[in-house]
Amino acid sequence: MWVRRLAAVAVLVSAVIHLEQWIVVFRHTPVVGPAMLVNFGGGVVIAVLLLVWRRWEPLLLAAVFGAATLGAFITAATGGLFGVHEHWTGWEIFTAAAVEIAAIILGLAGLLIERRQSPAAPRERS
Repeated sequence: MWVRRLAAVAVLVSAVIHLEQWIVVFRHTPVVGPAMLVNFGGGVVIAVLLLVWRRWEPLLLAAVFGAATLGAFITAATGGLFGVHEHWTGWEIFTAAAVEIAAIILGLAGLLIERRQSPAAPRERS
């Protein structure tokens, strides 16, 4: 359960940072601006699912969310993304990168931990 809570916090912090960046920087930027809002909404939904839905899917979503979000930033910082070229500067960037890495690790760790804790499904004989 602690892994789910930490993963939910990581995803939610990333989502809130993306909302802040939309408000401050990307509100009027085509493609990337709306993507920031989608990231915020998706992050909130995933964080809630991690806390209320006791299946494996939210853990996978947390890992994929972290990887996709971090991957998009790295793409924007190295070659540009839809006309936006980001830089590794500012508390928002480093905090977002840290919590996205945490979301990846915690999501995957949660999958492994919960798989080990769950009783094996009975096998059917033919």
